[in-house]
Amino acid sequence: DLEVVNAGVSGDTSAGGLRRIDWLLRLPVAVLVLELGANDMLRGLDVDAMRANLAEILARTRRAHPDARLVVAGMRAAPNLGPDYGRRFDAAFPALAREFGATLVPFLLDGVAASRKLNQADGIHPTAEGHRVIAERLWPVLEPVLREVAIR
Repeated sequence: DLEVVNAGVSGDTSAGGLRRIDWLLRLPVAVLVLELGANDMLRGLDVDAMRANLAEILARTRRAHPDARLVVAGMRAAPNLGPDYGRRFDAAFPALAREFGATLVPFLLDGVAASRKLNQADGIHPTAEGHRVIAERLWPVLEPVLREVAIR
C-alpha cells in the first residue's frame, strides 16, 4: 500500500514549493509528482527562476530518496505572455524531466484548459468534471510508475 501526501498549497509558486520541500522529504518518498509552475506563469514570474526552483526540488528529492520515482507534470503558458515567454516556459518541463530521468506528463490540463464546461467561472481552475478528465489522462502515465514502486 502507498500513502499519498498532498503537499500542495493553493496559489503556490515554485518558490513556495521549494521552501516546503525539506518538510516533505522527512517522510518516506517512493514517488514524487511535481506539479508546480502554473502560478509562476500566471503571475508572469521569471521562467529561469521557476526552472531553477523546480530543479532544486527534484535534486533535493534525489539526494534524500535516491530510489524515488519522479514525475514532472508539465504546464503550458497562456498566450498573452508572448511567444518568447511561452517557448521558454513550455520547454522547462520536458527539460527537467530529461535532466532528472523523470516521467513526464506533457500537459497536465490537456483537454481541460480553456474549456468553459470543465473550468470554474474564473476560467483557470477545473471543475469536479475537469478534475475527472485530468485524472483519466494522468492515470495511464502514473499507473506504471506506481506498479513499479509497488513491486520493489
